[in-house]
Amino acid sequence: MLAALPGVAHADENGISFWVPGFFGSLAATPQQPGWSLANIYYHTSVSAGADVARSREFTLGRVPANLTLNANLNLSLNATGNLGFVIPTYVFATPVLGGQASVSLIGAYGVVGTSLAGTLSGVLTTPFGNVPFARSESISDTTWGFGDLIPQFALCWNAGVHNYMTYITGDIPVGAYQSTRLSNLGIGHGAIDAGGGYTYFNPQTGHEFSGVLGFTYNFENPATQYQSGVDMHFDWGASQFLSKQVMVGLVGYVYKELGCDSGSGNRVGCFQSQVVGVGPQIGFLFPVGDMQGYLNLKAYGEFAAENRPSGWNTWVTFAISPPAPGAPPTTKPIVRKY
Repeated sequence: MLAALPGVAHADENGISFWVPGFFGSLAATPQQPGWSLANIYYHTSVSAGADVARSREFTLGRVPANLTLNANLNLSLNATGNLGFVIPTYVFATPVLGGQASVSLIGAYGVVGTSLAGTLSGVLTTPFGNVPFARSESISDTTWGFGDLIPQFALCWNAGVHNYMTYITGDIPVGAYQSTRLSNLGIGHGAIDAGGGYTYFNPQTGHEFSGVLGFTYNFENPATQYQSGVDMHFDWGASQFLSKQVMVGLVGYVYKELGCDSGSGNRVGCFQSQVVGVGPQIGFLFPVGDMQGYLNLKAYGEFAAENRPSGWNTWVTFAISPPAPGAPPTTKPIVRKY
């Protein structure tokens, strides 16, 4: 079962980062059945940001001369929406690895992102020849269709009764649609490595479930902008109650915080540490699909406590097909023949 899978993220350079808050959710650490599975996701997000993120984007777009120092007052806002489709094949190995269950996945995406930036930028440009007043009104927008970056993932899961444990490593292969001078992008323009671990409590008898996954992201420098985002920390969680063997309801959430400062010769906004918190409802359904098991999950997040990143809301619709769990052994008594 895949209760939560990746989408679009917002933090770090220009308010955009590799890690997607909400990547993991309920049952994140529980082992799956060996074999192939496939998840398809529709993801919609709608976010906005104030002057801090808009100013950062102005620098990257080159709309403020790079050789000048700007002390500015901003009345700028940035708004963005995204509609993406994800295809995520996963293979779960039957042979144990380090006493646990190993799996590999590859995440690919295609969709559209639209962004607009509007407002007024004013202040004083400090030049070698003195201070020069500066003011400009902005109203720009951009829409980009294309493929996102590729994201491979390797995970190990262990089960001990109602307790489940997992560790994972993943990263970004920056091959998606990206141009540093474009307002909307589907790729992030740089590589990244992310790793962490998680725990799931799941009692099939009572239907109680809780999951939490903690991870950290190391970002490589963006070669197009010479900007390197700091180390990010993220904690995703999910809590649910199975009303029956086929239906579950609950809550999902995340906490995202950048621990290290942004750096690089292309950084003109300083430390620019990002953070955000999100929470929302979820509902899931299990049902047979031929000789496979189908799973449909709907969840939504509302964000708050954001700093140096866009925030708003996002919704996920996940449909996954995987091998079914083994059936219960026969309960009929054996036939006894007398001769």
